[in-house]
Amino acid sequence: MKRYVWFVLALLVVFSMLAAQCAAPATEAPPPVEKEVIKTVEVEKEVAGKATLAIEHFSIIEGTTWSGAHDRAGKRIAEKYPNVQYVYREEVGPDATVPYAEELIADGANIVVGNAEFMGLPLKDIADKYPDVYFASVIASDLTTKKNFIRFFPRQYQALYLEGLIAGALTETGNIGIVSAFPSVQVIRRQNGFYLGVMDAAKLLNKDITVYVKYVGDWYLPTEERDIAKTLITQYNVDVLTQQTDSGSPLDVAQEEGIWFVGKDMDIVGFYGWSSTDTVAVSFDTRWEVIYESIVKDWLAGDKTPETILYLGMDDKMILADGTEVPTVDIMNDNKVGVDAISPKARPSIPDEVVALVEQRRDQMIKGVWDPFFDHEFVSNGTGLELEDLPIPAAGTVVKPANEMPSDEWLLSKFNFDLEGMVILE
Repeated sequence: MKRYVWFVLALLVVFSMLAAQCAAPATEAPPPVEKEVIKTVEVEKEVAGKATLAIEHFSIIEGTTWSGAHDRAGKRIAEKYPNVQYVYREEVGPDATVPYAEELIADGANIVVGNAEFMGLPLKDIADKYPDVYFASVIASDLTTKKNFIRFFPRQYQALYLEGLIAGALTETGNIGIVSAFPSVQVIRRQNGFYLGVMDAAKLLNKDITVYVKYVGDWYLPTEERDIAKTLITQYNVDVLTQQTDSGSPLDVAQEEGIWFVGKDMDIVGFYGWSSTDTVAVSFDTRWEVIYESIVKDWLAGDKTPETILYLGMDDKMILADGTEVPTVDIMNDNKVGVDAISPKARPSIPDEVVALVEQRRDQMIKGVWDPFFDHEFVSNGTGLELEDLPIPAAGTVVKPANEMPSDEWLLSKFNFDLEGMVILE
């Protein structure tokens, strides 16, 4: 019996020593369980609620690049978030914005978006009436916000700069044409981004290049867009054509005339099957879903004070439902991205130093360490859009020196002049 007691006591001592050896000292950090628990709780919180994202499209969706890209964005959000439904209305004018919005809210919409400023701004008038609903609108130049009225735009000029490098390398006549909608801060800013890329290619290759812009008067006028595209080619010897309008007419003309086309808003070859890489040298693709995801996540989290000005660029990204990571904007063509997006037919005509520069600048912008609007001087062309209390700067005026980044507010609402050297046709 004594031997048994001593044996038990000995075992207890051994177990106590082992326990002491295995115990973590008080100074050691605890295992990273808390972080994983927090992440799990956040995910559960995100999927716990349900939301309906309603987009009011100013135009038809089918056959357009702008509304087409917004529609794709809504679908991608719904694919990634099973607790988010996407609904929409097409061809919404400013008089119909509020009635449609209230109808959508009655049907359960929690987030209502106007995908153009002229028809999205009326949403601010009902924001106070529906404090639990997020309203949002694209920015053209007005920056009006409320605590639940969000304004947004992507930094498309970054991808347009890359397109400009490619277009500048491709032109043989030295003439590049833009079929454009009408003068606005949004349009002027994007055209200037493209123009800076063209001019950098011209400098690198010692070329003399002229960029011609002719306005149609609206976003979607297929017949007028076709006529202007023809004029640019026949009268101004343009051999690279792009657009700041929404129909496929300029592309049709480029294909008919056998010249290069540079696309906007979407990978028109890869997503729409429009034309081919025999005509489309490159496009830029806008992933509005990166912006919409930010808005949706804030609403699902119950944030009553979301960020109300969203100006996202290539260094902002989203992971799609299939695991693909996409920046807000990028160059794209036939489902390829980056320098691989350059048309195989166009690639032999583009010197290696331009391809290397495209790759370098794209990588830098994705990392957020370079921007064309920081790097370049802004010298006024003397043309543009006169705004209230903001005249067009006189030709030759240095509005911004190189190596200085304008504020988001200035870029979004006050960049009202064309850069020196652009030719704006009557």
